[in-house]
Amino acid sequence: MPKRVARPKYNQFEKSLRGTLAYNIRLLRFENGISQEELAFRAELDRTYISAVERCIWNVALSNIEKIADALNVEPWRLLVPPK
Repeated sequence: MPKRVARPKYNQFEKSLRGTLAYNIRLLRFENGISQEELAFRAELDRTYISAVERCIWNVALSNIEKIADALNVEPWRLLVPPK
């Protein structure tokens, strides 16, 4: 049986631009039902990099934001907009 994943909550993340990016990536992954591994494959990035981005450990290059956004089928700016 697949592991059940809870919808991410915004208050779990620091309220910075990097935290907003991390939250939006995780939320879109959740909504699309894809793993970090699948997102990394689609974005041509390493799974550990995706994990580090979602945990606010790495600063993310604009080129990687573009790759992640393309893999999630959203415009890059959408990843940087705080939730309402």
